[in-house]
Amino acid sequence: MKTLIAFFLLSAAAALAQVETLNFGARGKLVIYLPGEWKSTTTDMAGQYTLTISPKKESTNASCTITVTFPDVDRYDTRMRLKLRVEADSFSAAEGSVEGKAIAKEFLLRSGYGFYCSFTDPELRGKPSQPGNYKVMSAGKIRLSPEVLIDVTMLADGFKEESYQQLLGAIEGMEFTPGRGR
Repeated sequence: MKTLIAFFLLSAAAALAQVETLNFGARGKLVIYLPGEWKSTTTDMAGQYTLTISPKKESTNASCTITVTFPDVDRYDTRMRLKLRVEADSFSAAEGSVEGKAIAKEFLLRSGYGFYCSFTDPELRGKPSQPGNYKVMSAGKIRLSPEVLIDVTMLADGFKEESYQQLLGAIEGMEFTPGRGR
């Protein structure tokens, strides 16, 4: 009975979610489910997709950018290589943050693997929210396949805020279907 109720709740949530589909042709397809009140904009420029997710409500101060690239060489064929790259890329953000250090956390993904580092702005901590001025940031990378790499940046007023959790849930809940290759 509990399984049936859980299935029903997940089905209802998926039905209410906004669905964003990015079709990469022979490289595959990515489906992202956006819960709540979000809007998205997609651009495809020179073989690089950028999906920007922003709130429909002005009172919500959060944003997410997903950039999809198609590398010729798979430099992140192991989890450890990708984790080290994410930490190295986050070094400068870490220096000016409350955390002071880039410590990568693993995304809980359905396919592929990825890591992100989170930082708090010391200048804004404890101050009232200002639209477009974010108190926390998470940045990372996801390797969906040897030829599909994603850079993710999430911005919000707090890691425990509903908006941040919805964005993280959308990233971790995305579905990738591999293509037949180049």
